[in-house]
Amino acid sequence: MEELSLEKFEEAAEKVQEVTLKTNLVYSEFLSSQTGNKVYLKPENMQYTGAYKVRGAYYKISTMTEEERAKGLITASAGNHAQGVAYAAKIYGVKAIVVMPTTTPLMKVERTRSYGAEVILYGDVYDDACAYALELAAKDGLTFVHPFDDLDVATGQGSIAMEIIKELPTVDYILVPVGGGGLATGVSTLAKLLNPKIKVIAVEPEGAACLTASLKQGKVVTLPSASTIADGTAVKTPGSKLFPYLQKNLDDVITIEDDELIGAFLDVVENHKMVVENSGLLTVAALKHLNVTGKKVVSILSGGNMDVITMSNVVRLGLVQRGRVFTVSVLLPDRPGELVRVATVIAENQGNVIKLDHNQFVSTNRNAAVELRVTLETFGHDHKDKIVKALEDGGYRPRVVKPNF
Repeated sequence: MEELSLEKFEEAAEKVQEVTLKTNLVYSEFLSSQTGNKVYLKPENMQYTGAYKVRGAYYKISTMTEEERAKGLITASAGNHAQGVAYAAKIYGVKAIVVMPTTTPLMKVERTRSYGAEVILYGDVYDDACAYALELAAKDGLTFVHPFDDLDVATGQGSIAMEIIKELPTVDYILVPVGGGGLATGVSTLAKLLNPKIKVIAVEPEGAACLTASLKQGKVVTLPSASTIADGTAVKTPGSKLFPYLQKNLDDVITIEDDELIGAFLDVVENHKMVVENSGLLTVAALKHLNVTGKKVVSILSGGNMDVITMSNVVRLGLVQRGRVFTVSVLLPDRPGELVRVATVIAENQGNVIKLDHNQFVSTNRNAAVELRVTLETFGHDHKDKIVKALEDGGYRPRVVKPNF
């Protein structure tokens, strides 16, 4: 187990300042009140490339020889490391090829290309793309830059911990997203070097919990599949070079269901006006799983590269999940005035109608019943229940159904 030294971390922290923006901690009054802790956000989503990955990529390339860089660089990534390598390669004036899964959001693909890299789409998940990139590296003599299973890359990512501890020396907990483990390795190793009392908790999606599975078995294991909306952490195998550091320096691992990320997105957008991608939201969702109060907790928001379509879907699902948008179906006689009666009940209870669907063909006997589906905006579940009760009191038999946006 090669030693990751404090000297190397200090060197990396100084080097990455050449390409990173200052991401000062943001105190979250909302999340603090929700959890009983003092919660701070480390907004790496605000980096120029939209994620922390530029740190590890730039530091790694800085450690290469001129000969290694001259061969051209190749990497595999679900998006953020791709942009980090592309941007760093552009600064160094070297060629970069990036292999990305076919499922990568279009915005990440286009942003990577905008930095001058050649993009190849291959495979369904990161692991497939990585295997193909390694093939190309061997065939064409390119220098491979691993997105996480590389100690120099992990050292560059660890510069985040240096910044957190300088700004908040009394931090108790650092929550860090984990896919392959590069960020978690760098942050946890440096945090323990600087202050062994700091607890570092890794957070991974339940649908790609490769680190949890590996820690349970005491060795690196590969999941049969990785399925999660947190595409940046959809990894089937943690880094083998990193695993010993993760075993040694992490205090715990929390797994998060995809549904929790939807609520976390709304919390961050509405309370902090920031767009954070699903992988970056893992640490926000994990705040509710910490069995502590009164502690100073930093959640690392690893990136903000979310495409608009995904963002739109997450917002709509989040509003439904929290009872702020719902659809109610009522059957009513097909006669003048019935639609007005329903609308009046809703208006009197402060419901805001978004959409109406009046279906006369739900029954062969239109006089007996037609279906009215009303999609409403409400203040939450209590308000939704109040409107449903008012419709019941008005003589209808309302049924809450899945909204059809």
